[in-house]
Formats: sequence, C-alpha cells, structure tokens
Amino acid sequence: MSDVQQGVQQQDAGAGYVHGGKEFTRDMNYIPDRITADGRDGWPVEAGRYRLIAARACPWANRTLIVRRLLGLEDAISLGLCGPTHDQRSWTFDLDPGGVDPVLGYERLQQAYFARYPDYPRGITVPAIVDIPTKAVVTNDFPSITIDFSLEWTQFHRDGAPELYPERLRDEIDTVNQRVFTEVNNGVYRCGFAGSQQSYEKAYDRLFTALDWLEERLTGQRYLVGDTITEADVRLFTTLARFDPVYHGHFKCNRNKLIEFPALWAYARDLFQTPGFGDTTDFVQIKQHYYIVHSDINPTGIVPKGPDLTNWLTPHGREDLGGRPFGDGTKPRPPKPGEVVPVGHNPAL
Repeated sequence: MSDVQQGVQQQDAGAGYVHGGKEFTRDMNYIPDRITADGRDGWPVEAGRYRLIAARACPWANRTLIVRRLLGLEDAISLGLCGPTHDQRSWTFDLDPGGVDPVLGYERLQQAYFARYPDYPRGITVPAIVDIPTKAVVTNDFPSITIDFSLEWTQFHRDGAPELYPERLRDEIDTVNQRVFTEVNNGVYRCGFAGSQQSYEKAYDRLFTALDWLEERLTGQRYLVGDTITEADVRLFTTLARFDPVYHGHFKCNRNKLIEFPALWAYARDLFQTPGFGDTTDFVQIKQHYYIVHSDINPTGIVPKGPDLTNWLTPHGREDLGGRPFGDGTKPRPPKPGEVVPVGHNPAL
C-alpha cells in the first residue's frame, strides 16, 4: 500500500499527511477478496493469471517482494514495479519504458482500481494484485497477501521453500505480529504524522517501549518466533531497514538509532545478508519516497545523502544463537533478470 493510505486520501482532499491537533490513525479498510486454492471469493490460484504490483520504497509492498522470492513464486505471479514517488492520484509506472506497465498497459495503478470500481473512494495503494485478463484489481489487503502466498499457493512453491507460517507456531506469530504492527510498523507513522506534541510523545514512548521489548527478545534468540525465519521476521525487517535512513530523522524517532540497539542491529544485518531480504531492498528509492512525497514534513524535497549503509554488510555473529534461516529448506535462487535492485541502490549489490 502507499506508505500511508489515509495520507493519500488526505492529499486527494487537498490536505497533507499531518492534521494539526490530531493523532494519526491508519485506515485499515482494504479490498477483502482473497486468492485461494478453492477460489471461494471467485479468484482461484492460477499460475500466470495475476500480477503483483509493488513499490520497493513501500515497507508493506516490500514484504510481498521478500515472501514471493523466499517461496519461489516468481514464475507463477508476475511483478510490476512502480517508482518511488507518487502524486495525489496514484502510484505510477514511471520505471517502465514510456511510463507504461508492459503487461497491463497502464500508466497508473489507479487504472486497475477503476477497472473494477469506477468510483473507488479510498487510497490507491501498493501492494495490489491485479487480474491480468480483466486488468482489474483483485485485492490490496496487504496483511493477507503474504499469508496467502504461504498457505494458498503451495502447489507453485519452489523445491526447498521455507515454511514461513507453520501451523504449530501460528498463534505465537500472530501475537508477535499484532504488537509489532501496532507499536513498530505503524508506530513510526504515528510519530511522523502526529498532529500535536502530545500525540507525538505518546507514539514515541510506545514505539521505543516496543523496540526495547524486541531488543530483549532477540538478545537470546536468533529469530522472532522459533528457530527459523517466519512471517514475523519479514514484517519487522522492512521497518528496521528504513529506521536509520528515514524514521530516525524524518519521523523524529530519535531516541536511538537502529545501530545503537546491539541485538536488533545484529538481527537486522543477519536478515539483510540472507537471500530474499537485502537483495529486495532499495535504499535510494526508500529515501526518495519519504523525503519527496511527504512535502508537508519535508517541504524542500531534499533527500539526505547519508547515512553510510555499508555497515549492513558487517559481520553480525547471530549464527552463535543457532537456528537455521530456511529450516529444512534451501535459500532462494538469485533474483530474476529485470527484478534486480539497481547497482548503487544497495551496498550489497
């Protein structure tokens, strides 16, 4: 989804991302349709039928890129990438030749939404999955998309695909995910888009209380739940990757930098250096998105030159805690040609 769905709606109304005197509240109403093996919502799992539309800049969309790679769904679900910035109307396909998605023939993601809902009233968000035959959006329900990749698309998983949402750990994963989402993933936005000093300080305290909890939890275990990478790690990673480049300064989340949390910083580097995580992360696009699109927070549009990101490649030492990244599975294959993060956008590339 757009970094902030409500923010897109507010800009459409001529406002900005911050409403004076108000606490930021994320609109969590999405198109609820699911693509499932039994096709119960009218959208059966079918290789080649659907196109995932994402933006590397967006943390919610970045999750889908990671899970699609880890599970090996690249050949079953095609990928369209929007650029890092958008206007008040929509994300655009400005990275493609002529600014047009080569499969859908659209210039804007908005066109896929309007193909299904001509008067769609909410934010035009990524990630979204589009039905290629009709060129109409199926769903933008980002929390469900990655879960469905794990549970509904199993017939198209690669050999050696990891189990990211194992049944025996599901309750614990859900509990951890809920706290991470409310306090961390969304908590940084509550800081950045706070409309009053009081709402900012409340959000700030909640965010760092949760980060302290994660620091303690990850001091003694390699991954958030169990001894392998799960959906919970994917969801936390995309926020951690953006913390020092964006959230610490741009969103005023400045009690600590990520690099000042020993366990969290080592954990983030461990994941970054794992195939599927760092090689889907585009720091240039991340910074461009936040610092250019959020013009009411950063009216000059200047994108910071720093921080130095080569430290993401330093040894993390997390192997000493045990655990196996992919469990009984194997690492994913390298990114497909055309899906590689540009050289210079990531210190690992």
